[in-house]
Amino acid sequence: MNPVLVNAWRGNAVESQHRGAVAVVDFQGNVVYAAGDIGRPAFPRSSIKFLQAIPLVESGAADFYKLNEERLSFACASHNGEDIHVDAASAWLADINCGDDDLACGAEYPTEPDLRDALVSAGRPIQHAHHNCSGKHTGLLTICRYLDDDITDYHLYDHPAQQRWMTVIKELIGIDTAQLPWGYDGCGIPTLALSLQQMAHAFARFANPTGLSESRAEAMDRIATAVAKHPYMIAGKNRLCTALISVTGKDVLVKTGAEGYFCAVIPGAGLGVAIKIDDGARRGSEVALGGVLSRLGVLNAEQQEALSPYFTPDILNSRGETVGRLEVHPSLLSS
Repeated sequence: MNPVLVNAWRGNAVESQHRGAVAVVDFQGNVVYAAGDIGRPAFPRSSIKFLQAIPLVESGAADFYKLNEERLSFACASHNGEDIHVDAASAWLADINCGDDDLACGAEYPTEPDLRDALVSAGRPIQHAHHNCSGKHTGLLTICRYLDDDITDYHLYDHPAQQRWMTVIKELIGIDTAQLPWGYDGCGIPTLALSLQQMAHAFARFANPTGLSESRAEAMDRIATAVAKHPYMIAGKNRLCTALISVTGKDVLVKTGAEGYFCAVIPGAGLGVAIKIDDGARRGSEVALGGVLSRLGVLNAEQQEALSPYFTPDILNSRGETVGRLEVHPSLLSS
């Protein structure tokens, strides 16, 4: 059984706990820190998007379509579906001679209640561009347009658009991705089940590209720079990814995924981090991430304070009163 990573307190008693696993790995694949079973396959879901964006740059498609840094950041997004995100997707699609219906992610209401309510109140239809993965899908379509691939089934496992990013992962960490368990993600494209150790290793290669080709290292750096300069594009308001990168810049790059997954790139230390919460709770993965970053000493006191609403959030009752809190389990900080 994986260890407890996060406690949920109500009053002076622990009410709930989130178990999970953590892997911190360097660019050579050495495990720097581990908690729980880091060898069990798990789906990283949207946490993998930094890696999936590499072919967009490396193929030459980004330069051909003159993608700016804002669009490169958006290609890595799991966004809120705010107007800034929807408008970005729509404009980019038009530039590659595609339309909203070409996005295989389907149409989906924004997850933030106020954004969803505003759409309903205004009588505005939801678009595929509202889907939190529309940036990634637009990036995939961009490569297809550049390389003259058929876009009809670009979301299928065997399509070149999917095989390209799988090949990147294969080359980064030396595994046969064709042998990995897989399924289709919530947005309709394939997702591979990697171990936490493998995912952390892949992100560590992103942090330290030593030994990689010049073109791959340059692609990674361009993506990292774009995300650091435009953190709002990868998530949005009230989101940890945006908040953390806004205060750390390129020093710590993070990416959330569904079902309690989180990854981080720490370039200064050449480390990659992968976290999976067993019960799939996002609140657990966010608090656990705060504990791991604290353990690694990569955030200063001011940054920790700015991010405390995510790393040590209060639990409120219906009156708006604080009745509890979430906090990292002490073992994650000191074991």
